[in-house]
Amino acid sequence: MTNKGTVRVKSLDALRGAGVLGMLAIHIQLFAFPSLARWNPTAYGDLTGVNWWAWLATLVLADGKFITIFAMLLGVSIVMMANETGGRSRSAWRAHLRRMLVLFVLGLLHAYLIWYGDMLVPLAMSGTVVFFARRLSAGKLLVLGVSVFAVGSVLSLMLTWATAQSDPAALAAWRAQWTPRPETVALEIAQYRGGWAEQMAHRVPAALETETASFVTHLFWQIAGLMLIGMGFFKAGVLSALRSQAFYVRMGAFGFGVGVLLNVLGAWRSSATRWDLLDFALVSQQLHYWGNLFVALGWTALVMLLSQAGWPLRSLSAVGRMALTNYLLQSVICTTIFYGHGFGLFGRVDRAGQLAIVVGIWTFQLLASRAWFGYFTVGPVEWLTRWLVFGRRPSLLRSSPAVAGT
Repeated sequence: MTNKGTVRVKSLDALRGAGVLGMLAIHIQLFAFPSLARWNPTAYGDLTGVNWWAWLATLVLADGKFITIFAMLLGVSIVMMANETGGRSRSAWRAHLRRMLVLFVLGLLHAYLIWYGDMLVPLAMSGTVVFFARRLSAGKLLVLGVSVFAVGSVLSLMLTWATAQSDPAALAAWRAQWTPRPETVALEIAQYRGGWAEQMAHRVPAALETETASFVTHLFWQIAGLMLIGMGFFKAGVLSALRSQAFYVRMGAFGFGVGVLLNVLGAWRSSATRWDLLDFALVSQQLHYWGNLFVALGWTALVMLLSQAGWPLRSLSAVGRMALTNYLLQSVICTTIFYGHGFGLFGRVDRAGQLAIVVGIWTFQLLASRAWFGYFTVGPVEWLTRWLVFGRRPSLLRSSPAVAGT
């Protein structure tokens, strides 16, 4: 393999690894706290001192940014997988459909048996649709992707405004949910400190809402748009570390500059309005929606620069090579730490403590993923997925120590 090819593989794997690890910094809030506390931090938990800084840092730099990267890279994988079939449309479609079906089933098991915050189901449903745009040029994919992504923003504004103007009962119910009564919060805490069966009372409706109402009105447009953007960036060489260093410096400066500004403005607006529901939905949430995309571009540019510079990203790349395994493993670890069938720490660990746990899990996954590829060729869930998609069992063990070192 040429040096250019090596950089190309390393950059995609490293970026995927950053996406998987970065998502945990936000998902930890849903694992550890009542669900509303992610969007309205005043709903539960201390928000002063170091906890306030922990919340602000994750909001500005992580929340929504790494699922953006993950979605873009799934779009990349759709193009790459289609190319591997040699351009045969029927073969490409069948393989793609099987892959999305496997992700969909894994997501359902994840959502209803482990954790309601699953994103595999929305990713699989969106990925099934965007497949048909894979042959468009880079420019057309980027225009289409931004347009689809914008629909999610516009639709959210329209639905919020319509509810506020014409449905007082729905608005009142929404406000009650936004600032829940203490007994409502206490019930969710009791459910997740209880056994697995008790958790189902919250897990099932929460997962179902994500896969139905939230998907139709918001997630599909966001995720499908990001997949298309990822396809366009890949075809333009942006995600393969093939553009100039100056290009990535400009991309990073612009992404972080605009994105951080929008997210800080959103946080300031929410605080200034004392987390008013309508103001959050109509102003702050929109600032975060677009700010997240720009910050994600900043993180992408940074990983590309590090890949070009030859930084040792082997551990990060190893996490990315078994991204699906690590994503699901995070849920298993965190539900064991916080839920009642494990250590029962739900609602007991503040935001600063949550980030300390995140760092511990990151360290474990970086070391364990690197060690895994010393003996195996693919992650365990990836191995099962490839077997189901292609109908033949792939090799799991490395053939020799020499192979493991290459």
